[in-house]
Amino acid sequence: MRLLSQNPYTGQVMGEFEAMTFEESVQEVQKSRRAFLYWKKASVQERAGHLQAVSRRLRDQQRTLAETITREMGKPIGQSLAEIEKCAWLIDHFAENSAKFLQEEMVETDALKSYIAFEPLGIILGIMPWNFPFWQVFRFAIPALMAGNVCLLKHASNVPSTALAIERLFEDFGGPDHVFKTLLIDSQVAGQLIERELVDGVSLTGSVEAGSQIASLAGRHIKKFVLELGGSDPFIVLEDADIPKTARMALQARMINSGQSCIAAKRFIVMAAIAGPFLEALERELDTVKIGNPLESATTIGPLAKREFVEVLSGQLEDAKRKEGRVVYGPAPPPGKGFFFRPAIVSNVQKDMRIITEEVFGPILPVLVAQSEESLIAMANATPYGLGASIWTRDLARGERLAGELSAGFVAINDVVKSDPRLPFGGIKKSGIGRELSHYGLKEFVNIKSVVIKGA
Repeated sequence: MRLLSQNPYTGQVMGEFEAMTFEESVQEVQKSRRAFLYWKKASVQERAGHLQAVSRRLRDQQRTLAETITREMGKPIGQSLAEIEKCAWLIDHFAENSAKFLQEEMVETDALKSYIAFEPLGIILGIMPWNFPFWQVFRFAIPALMAGNVCLLKHASNVPSTALAIERLFEDFGGPDHVFKTLLIDSQVAGQLIERELVDGVSLTGSVEAGSQIASLAGRHIKKFVLELGGSDPFIVLEDADIPKTARMALQARMINSGQSCIAAKRFIVMAAIAGPFLEALERELDTVKIGNPLESATTIGPLAKREFVEVLSGQLEDAKRKEGRVVYGPAPPPGKGFFFRPAIVSNVQKDMRIITEEVFGPILPVLVAQSEESLIAMANATPYGLGASIWTRDLARGERLAGELSAGFVAINDVVKSDPRLPFGGIKKSGIGRELSHYGLKEFVNIKSVVIKGA
C-alpha cells in the first residue's frame, strides 16, 4: 500500500510513501518498548525539559510546519499558524503543571501511610485524523508523554508528510529515541498492534464507526482507550443576544477549518422572536468570506481535504433542497481547480433533512427556529452526539441554567467551543468516551495505584 500526499488546492501529488508492513511496525514497537524503560524512570521535570525543546522547535519552524499543513489538507494558512502556536502552548502548560498533577495524593486511613500514585501504562497508540493534523496529535501525546508513557502515531492516510514532520520534532530532543514514533501503517496493521501484546492503550479521534471498531477491539483485548468522535454542536441564540456580534461569531464557529471540525457549530437554533433579524445578519456575514488559495493570508475558507467530501456535502445539500429548504449561497470558489464547496445557509429546515440527521463536515449552516425555551432545549439535545454547545445571551444566569440542561461535554456561553489545555475535553453519547487535556486527560493513561503501609 502507498500513501499519497496530495495538495487539495492544486490537485498535485507532492509525495508517495510506502506503508509499513506489520513486521516492520513490530520492530519499531520493540524500540519504543525499550525507550519506555528509560522514559518512565525520568522525573517529571526531566520529561518537561525535553518536551520544551519540542515546543521551541514548533515556534522556530512555525511557518514551515504551517505550510506543510496547508499544502497537505487545505487549511487556510492563518489557521495553520495558530494551530502550531497552540501546540507549543499545550506543551508549555503541561511542562509547568504536570508535576503538580502527578503528585502522590495522601489519604488518611487506619494505616501508617496511604497514598495514591500515578504511574505510566506503557506504549499508547494514537489513531489521529487529518483535520487538525498537529493539534490532535499533540493533544493526545503530550499529556501521555508527561505521564511517562511513550507514543506511537498512526496518522490519517492523507497527511503522511505532516506525520513525519511531527516525528522529526522529537529527533535529538534530549530524551531517548522512539519516545515518539510515527508509523506509516494502514488500519489493518493498527488493529493487529492492538490485538497483540504490543501496545498498552489506544487514543482515537475520528468517526463514530472508527471509534466503535477500535473500542470493540481494545475492549476484547482489555486495553484502555479514549475516544473523541463526531459532533453536531448546537449554536443557541436567545432573544436578548447581540445579533450582529452573534452572527459574526456564528460564521466563525461554523467555518473554522472550512467547516471540517468535530466541534464546529453545526445546528443554529434561534428563538423565533429574533429569527428573521439573525438570519439577515448571518447572510450578510456570509458575503464577507474569502474562499480561495489557502496559502494566501486573506483566505478564510480553503478547499476541502478530499475530493469525495465535496460529493458528500453536495448530496446533503440537495436533500435539503428537495425537502423545501431555502438556500442562500456565499461567494463562489475560484473556477477550475481545488476541492471546493460553496458555503451555504439553509433555512426552513426540517428535522428529517440529512443536514440535521447526519454530521455535516463542511460549510453548510442550517438554521432552525424554536418557539419556546423548552422546544429549544429539546432541539439541541435531539441528536446522538454530545460534544459541545454554545449559548448566546446577555442574561448570564439564564445561560448558565440552560447549560445545565444540555447533553454535552463542553458548553460555552457567549463564546465558540474550542479546546483549551486547562480544561477537560471530550463528549458524551456517540461523541466519545474519556477526556483529553487538563489533569483529567493526563490521568487517562496512568495506573492509579493505591499504596497502604502498616507497621511490621
